[in-house]
Order: sequence, then C-alpha cells, then structure tokens
Amino acid sequence: MSQLDAFRHTPVLLLESLAAMNLRPGGSYLDGTVGGAGHSEAILRVLEGQCGLVCMDRDGEALSAARARLANYENVEYVHGNFHQAAELLPGRRFDGILLDLGVSSHQLDQARRGFSYHEDAPLDMRMDQSRGVTAAQWLNTAGEKDITRALYDYADERWAARIAKIILEMRAERPFETTQDLVRAVDRAIPRAVRRKEEGHPARRAFQAVRIAVNDEIAPLKQALNDLLGLLNPGGRLAVITFHSIEDRAVKQAFNTFKNPCTCPLDAPICVCGRQPQASLPKGYPKAPSEEELADNPRARSAKLRVAQKL
Repeated sequence: MSQLDAFRHTPVLLLESLAAMNLRPGGSYLDGTVGGAGHSEAILRVLEGQCGLVCMDRDGEALSAARARLANYENVEYVHGNFHQAAELLPGRRFDGILLDLGVSSHQLDQARRGFSYHEDAPLDMRMDQSRGVTAAQWLNTAGEKDITRALYDYADERWAARIAKIILEMRAERPFETTQDLVRAVDRAIPRAVRRKEEGHPARRAFQAVRIAVNDEIAPLKQALNDLLGLLNPGGRLAVITFHSIEDRAVKQAFNTFKNPCTCPLDAPICVCGRQPQASLPKGYPKAPSEEELADNPRARSAKLRVAQKL
C-alpha cells in the first residue's frame, strides 16, 4: 500500500465542516491538521480550486500524502508544523476559514510502527511529529509517578490512574518500556481481571489516549492556539474545530465561550469595567455530531463533535 493510499480515509463530519466554514470563491482557507487531505480536497472541489488554501500538519508523512493527493490543484501551500504555532509560521496571513480536526488520524492508528495502537506489538513511539520530541517509551521510562498518574486521570478520566502509574514504575525498574505491548501489560496488571471483563472496548484505550496526549502536548497549548487562530481570521471568518474526546471538547468549548463573552467582571457588577469586548459569535446549531448514516460507515466518528466560532 502506498503512503497516499494509507491516508485515504473518509473525513469525519465532512459536509457539516464544509457548511460551517461558509466557503466562497476567492476566499482564503487554512486546514491546520490536513492529515489525509480529505477535508482539504473537498474544499477545493466545492470551490473548483478558486481559493487559496494552506495545508498544515505536524506529521511529515501526512503532509507528503497531502501534496500527492492535491497535486492537480493550484494555489495550495504546504507548511510542516503544529497549528499551535500557526501565528508564528504564518505571520501577517489572514483567512476566511480555518479548520482543525484534532486528535490522532486513522492513518496513524492503522500504521503499527507509529505506536498509537494497542492492538499491535510495535515500538512505543506515539509522536505525531517524528522529527522531534521524546517518544512515549522515553516518557514512560522517565516521568515521575505523580506526573503519570495526573496524565492518566486528566487526559483520559482513568479511575485506575494511580495503580497503573505504580505498576509502570515497578515494570520499568525491571526493564525499560520499549513496545506498545509493554504498556498493555502494565494496564492488564493494574486493572483487576473482573473489571476488565466488564469493560466496553479495550481496557488500555484510555491509557494510550492519555500517554499520546502527554507526549504530543495536545491540551495545554490549545486555548492559546485557538486564540491565535481567531486572530488570523478576517472579520466574519469562521474557526471550525472537530474534537474526539471530552477533554479536547471541553477546552474548545471554554475557549469559544470566552471569545463570545470575555468579560471578567463579577456577575453581580452593575456595569462592565474590565473593558473586554466580544471577539466572536457562536453560530446556532452547534456543536454537531455525526449522523447515524456516518456512524454506520465510520464507527471511529462516534465521539466526534464540531464547534464553530465566527469572528466579529
């Protein structure tokens, strides 16, 4: 299978995302997490290529696949980088619409060598950008017990967080973590068998999610990143964000609510004295979730939510 074929997956909430961005010919758009370029290709098709499009991704493989998939379109620019640094990477640029599809891509999950999947025995990497940063194995072998516990609890609501962290430290003292199955075994040892039997889905899924988020620093910079991206929009431009778990969604919801109402005055204050003005409105009808038809075709979309903010 070619790299391009590996990235060809149906984009989540595709029609809803296109509608959310208020696409218009001659507009300028940013796909901040281009992945397999499914959303980007749809934007170009709808506008018949009559737009400017910047495709950004921290995953070099994704960007290469996007270049190949969109090779027949003009006015497409490719940027290797994290959307958290979009303001720095795209100084002075302005867009009429920005789309983010957060989390891990289907390609990253399906490529065992990337280390995102608990179904395969592979090197425990999990980096979205393999050109920098520590791997999941390195993080698990060096992080403190409290840091591991906090990540498991904060990023995955793992109620066995403390127990899993304790087992990880015990196991790494005997032999450093190297593969995905090392982490699976740690979860198996920490969670009682009777509990695992009652679990819906794989018992290690939450631990893998938490470690991935910690390794890629996905949540902490998100609020500032969304604020920076709003600053890159033209007046009336829209920021559309697809999330896949409650931690992401909560961060996006809080940021968007602050865009709408940034006032920091006490609720019982007779007038606003902080001087903070609304930066965006929140269009009605959001968040949107996948339809039953989409879920039947793509079960991985089941937790997806689309939120939208429109710059004033």
